[in-house]
Amino acid sequence: MLENHAKLMQFFSSSEDIVGRKKLQKMIYILKKCEIPFEERYEFHFYGPYSEELTLRIEEMCNLGFISEAKEEKKNYYQYRYRITDSGREFLEQSSVKLPPFDQHMKEMNAKSSRFLELVSTMLFFEHLPKDEITEKVHTVKSKQNYSSEEITDGWNFIEKIRRIH
Repeated sequence: MLENHAKLMQFFSSSEDIVGRKKLQKMIYILKKCEIPFEERYEFHFYGPYSEELTLRIEEMCNLGFISEAKEEKKNYYQYRYRITDSGREFLEQSSVKLPPFDQHMKEMNAKSSRFLELVSTMLFFEHLPKDEITEKVHTVKSKQNYSSEEITDGWNFIEKIRRIH
């Protein structure tokens, strides 16, 4: 049971902070699509791929004191900042769970905006379709985001780049 929690702790330990719930969801999803064995199930939701399981695990890890969640007030919304705690690091040291290296993936994704990761994760969600249909899907299911052709091209380039990282 705690194996999946330990995997998520490795995720948090590989970054100083994860800023934003949406970004957190998209980063785990993208890592899954890069064959990092996270096991949370995802469905398509308002902001793209979303995992209720992931939300519940994060809540459990916060309640256990393994992850800290800080709520920061912005101009017209709240943003959440996640960080592994000392207790979380101790738990992780006791775990035998090992994931393939993904530090470079984290660096690449953390440099991107939540909006861009939403685009990339949406494209990956529909990757079973031909490329032109994926673009059409993005414009349909994400019409309010108004992604440009350039952003979609950047998305494809990012997917190609991140899948080459080992």
